[in-house]
Amino acid sequence: MARFMTLTDVAEELQISAAAVRNMVLKGELEAFQIGGRGQWRVDSQKFEQFIEELHEEQRQRVAEEQHTDQHQ
Repeated sequence: MARFMTLTDVAEELQISAAAVRNMVLKGELEAFQIGGRGQWRVDSQKFEQFIEELHEEQRQRVAEEQHTDQHQ
């Protein structure tokens, strides 16, 4: 994987639209930066991998909370 990814690259990896990725960037959910005269967005591939790991961790926590709730009902 290249050091920097375009929003289209990220969209392809996540199998979502580039507009959805841009939305995540603008909301601050995915770290990215603009570069060049046309302000093209780039995502550091290491930050992208971190983002994916954070999503996995959030999901693990949700599952654990649901299991905890189910056990106490």
